[in-house]
Amino acid sequence: MASPGASSLPSTRSTRRRTPAAVSNSGVLPPDLLFDVLLRIQAKELCRLRAVCRSWRSLSSNRLFIRAHAARHRSPLLLAKFRDDDAHVHVVDLSGDTVKLLAGAGGDHQLLCTSLDLACLGTRSNSCRVLNPATGAVCALPKYPALGDPSRPELYKPGTFYAFGQVPSTGEYKVLRMFNRSENRSFGGEQLFDVFTINSGASNARWRVLSRDYFVEAESAVVVDGAVYFLMNGRHYPNAISSGIPPDYIASLDIRTEQWRRDLQGPISGNLDMEHADDRKEYRYLWHQLSLGELEGSLVLANHRSCQFVLDIWFLTDFHSGLWVKKYSIKTESIVQSLSDDYRVKPLLVLDDGRLLIFLPLTGQLLICDPEANTYTSVEMRQLDSIAVYAGRCHFISVIQNSYSDFGGAGVDLSVLIGFS
Repeated sequence: MASPGASSLPSTRSTRRRTPAAVSNSGVLPPDLLFDVLLRIQAKELCRLRAVCRSWRSLSSNRLFIRAHAARHRSPLLLAKFRDDDAHVHVVDLSGDTVKLLAGAGGDHQLLCTSLDLACLGTRSNSCRVLNPATGAVCALPKYPALGDPSRPELYKPGTFYAFGQVPSTGEYKVLRMFNRSENRSFGGEQLFDVFTINSGASNARWRVLSRDYFVEAESAVVVDGAVYFLMNGRHYPNAISSGIPPDYIASLDIRTEQWRRDLQGPISGNLDMEHADDRKEYRYLWHQLSLGELEGSLVLANHRSCQFVLDIWFLTDFHSGLWVKKYSIKTESIVQSLSDDYRVKPLLVLDDGRLLIFLPLTGQLLICDPEANTYTSVEMRQLDSIAVYAGRCHFISVIQNSYSDFGGAGVDLSVLIGFS
């Protein structure tokens, strides 16, 4: 399912030489020139041009043209679940347009915030599905607890969370399930973990038990380069400050070995002086204004200092030395009213022009931020329930297929879509 790299896609020049002779042009433009002209047009507009004549429709449906178009137009695609649509996952572009509609979401399922060519949706009541946006296939994971552990509590009660990632060395996809045991949680309860490998064969299609000594913030999970990272769960402890666990303390799990790694100290709390009243206040606020994300292949810690109207984004540059670098410090006066009492901001993507794509979970807004100008532009779409970055490619093919009934023309073989997904 892995997407082919850019090197596997033909360049415009090589593709022009290989343009099939069968694709002829009865108009004014020679076929090679028409190829170059249509190649520069965005997918949505190109679909309308397919209705101009048979030769244009034939050229735009050709496999070589589709390869070249995909290589040239690499605009990001997102997976979105909207609050007014319980049944579907939408593949959307940055203009807010749906380019493909996928069934099988389920009413209370939420998308995990990933950056893969598969999607994972889960509920707090122990239901999890893995979705292939290219084919529409849905895999429902079993609900039963890990085998060989009769002490496990019933997992059908609310309190289940998930993380989803890929092992870089093997390409395997794994789901991590976290369940909060409710008994005496405020006084040292238990948090339980299972892991499940997708497409591991019938003999291995089961959850496997992991162990952990203390609580993590399950909803903060992010997977970066084969490791799951979590913020510590300060709300589990009656007094976060006296617990001795800093708000920016991070736990991590290697999903290949399924072993917990050493914990990681964040870049913020170590610089605060607990003898100083303002620092103690800032420390207390940290529990509510931190979020983890992935940008440019690195783990990032976002800290929205709402009182100062500043969003700081720290990049982890070396796990072993615990080295962090603050690459962004962005003013947020223009969006602070939208955040209400929830200060968390979720960074999603760095665009080619250096702008940032960020998500506001409380309001369901998607914003494009210019960090140099400290400006924010809202992506015009319905209110989001959850969102993920889609690493596959199905934009041009999907637009053609979705526009088939409107503009007519020959269908596109689904194998083409699967080949480029």
